[in-house]
Amino acid sequence: MKSTIKQFAIAACMASAIATSAAAETAQQQFQRASDDYLDKVYFPYQPTGGTLSGYHQYDTQLEDFSPKTIAAEVAALKSFEARIAAIPAAGLDQVSRGDRELVLGTIRSELLTLETIRPLEKNPDTYSSSISGSIFSLMERKFASPDERLRSVIAREKLALGRLDEAHTNLKNPPRIYTEIAIEQLPGIVSFFQDDVPQAFADAKDAALKAEFAKSNGAVIAALNSYQNWLKTDVLPHSQGDFRIGADTFQKKLAYDEMVDIPLDKLLEIGWADLKKNQQHFNTLAKELEPNKDPREVLEELGSNHPVPGKLLDAFRATFDSLIGFIRTNHIVTIPSDIRPIVEETPPFMRATTFASMDTPGPFEAHATEAYFNVTLPDPGMTPTQVESFMHAFNIGTVISTAVHEAYPGHYIQFLWVPQAPSRVRKLLGASSNAEGWAHYCEQMMLDQGYGQPGTGAKDEREAKFLRLGQLQDALLRNARFIVGIQMHTGKMSFDEAVEFFQKEGYQSKESALVETKRGTCDATYLYYTLGKLEILKLREDMKKKQGSAFSLEEFHNNFLRQGFPPIKIVREAMLGDGSPVL
Repeated sequence: MKSTIKQFAIAACMASAIATSAAAETAQQQFQRASDDYLDKVYFPYQPTGGTLSGYHQYDTQLEDFSPKTIAAEVAALKSFEARIAAIPAAGLDQVSRGDRELVLGTIRSELLTLETIRPLEKNPDTYSSSISGSIFSLMERKFASPDERLRSVIAREKLALGRLDEAHTNLKNPPRIYTEIAIEQLPGIVSFFQDDVPQAFADAKDAALKAEFAKSNGAVIAALNSYQNWLKTDVLPHSQGDFRIGADTFQKKLAYDEMVDIPLDKLLEIGWADLKKNQQHFNTLAKELEPNKDPREVLEELGSNHPVPGKLLDAFRATFDSLIGFIRTNHIVTIPSDIRPIVEETPPFMRATTFASMDTPGPFEAHATEAYFNVTLPDPGMTPTQVESFMHAFNIGTVISTAVHEAYPGHYIQFLWVPQAPSRVRKLLGASSNAEGWAHYCEQMMLDQGYGQPGTGAKDEREAKFLRLGQLQDALLRNARFIVGIQMHTGKMSFDEAVEFFQKEGYQSKESALVETKRGTCDATYLYYTLGKLEILKLREDMKKKQGSAFSLEEFHNNFLRQGFPPIKIVREAMLGDGSPVL
C-alpha cells in the first residue's frame, strides 16, 4: 500500500511538473510543438503517399487506409488538434506563426468537411483505384533510393492495395454516375500502368527473390483492378444515381477553409462574370483586328487549328524554355533560383482523364531526387482523327506559350524553386490553391503585359503576337468558365450538359476540352481558385504600387510574394502590406 501511495505521489509530482512546464511555454513554443505534432501524428500518418511526395520516406511502405474504423480515428484526431491549436492565443504569436495557425486550422477544418460532409469515400470509386496507382507512382518517379529499396516499398504498398479495393465495396454508397464513369474511363490506363510501366521502372533491380515477390504482388494488383473494373461496370454503374453537388453551404465553407475567402457566392459570381465579359471583349476586339471579315468564333477555329502535330507536342513545350528564361532575366520579372530545368514528359496514365498539363515537383524535404516533371497529355490512341484534331486545339500556338508560362516559367516551377525560402515548416508543406494556381494563372497575363510574345520575344511578327494574346485570353476564359461552372453546378443551377455547353459557348473551348473540364468540375468543386487567385494577386500588386509609389519594383514584389510560401493570399497581404485589407 505504501508503495502504491508513493507511486501516486511521484505521478502527481510529474503531472504537476508537466503542467508547470506547459504553462511556462510561450504561445510561440506551444504552436511550434502543436503544428509539428499535427504534421507528424495526423497529417502524414493518414496520407502516407503525401509523406513520400514530401520527402519523408519513413512512410514509403504505408498506404492510405479507407476503412470506417481508420476514418473515424482520423476524424477524432483532427478534432482534437483543432481544439488544441485553436486554444493557442493568436495574440501571443509572431506574424508568420499567426498566419501558420490560420493555415493549419483551415487545413484541419477542410479535411473534416471532406470526411464528414462531402464524403468522397462513399461517392467516388476513382478515389480507390487512382490513389493506389498514385502511391506506386510516387515510388517510381524519382530515384531517391536504389531500385531494390524502392521495389520493397512497392511490394509493401501493393500488398496493402488489395485491402483498399475491398474497402471500396464496403464504403461506396450510390455514387454519382459521372464519378463511376470517370473511374471506369481511368481504369484501363491504370491497369496498363501496372502491367507495363511499373515493371519497366524496376527492371534494374538486382535481387532475384525480390523481383519474384514483386511479380506476385503486381500480378495480384492487376487482377484486383480488373475485377474492380468489372464490378464497377456490372454492379455499381447501373445503380449510380447519387448527386455530385456539394451545395452552397458546403461550397462556402470549403472556400473559407481552403482559401480564407468569405465573399458570398452571389458576389463571387458577379466578379466571375465581370472578368469573363472583359476577357471576351478583349478576345473579340483582337479577333476583329486580325480578321475583320470573320466572326471571332472563326478566328478561334483558325487559332485552334494552328498547333503542333501530336508527336511534336512535347518538343514544342521544351522549345519555349530558352526565350521565357531569357525574357524573365533580361526584364527583371522575378529571380530564378536555379538553372536546372523541368523534364517534359507525357502525363501518367491515371491522370489523363481530367488534365491536359501539370507540373510535378519534388517535395520540400526530398533530399536525394530533386527532378521536376512537366506533364503533358497526348491524344488517346483510341481517338478518331476528328477527335484528335479537336483535342489538339487545346495546344495551339497561343496556349502552348500560355501553358509553358503557367506550368514552368515563371509559374509553378519557379514557385517551387522558392519553397526552400518559405519562413516555416508549415509554409513549406501546406498552402492554398488560390495562391499556387492563382500565381501560375496570373503569370500568363503578366508576362504578355510586360512585353513577352511581341515580335522578337516569342513571336515572329505582329500577327503571331496577336495570336499569342488570343491564346492567353482563351486560357483566361477557360478559367473564367471554371469559376462560374463550379459555383453553378454545385449549387444546382447548372446541369452537367449545360456546363459542357457553357465551356464551349462562353469559355471558347473545344467540345473535347469542355467535356474534360466539366468532368473535373464535378469532383473539384472550387476550381474557381485560378481566376480567384489571379484577381487577388492583381489587387495586391496595385495596392503595393499605391503604398510604395515610385519605389515599387515588379521583381521585388514577385520575390517577396514567393518567399511567403503558398498560403492563402489573405496571409500574404498581411505580411506584405501589414494590414487586413480585403483580398478583392
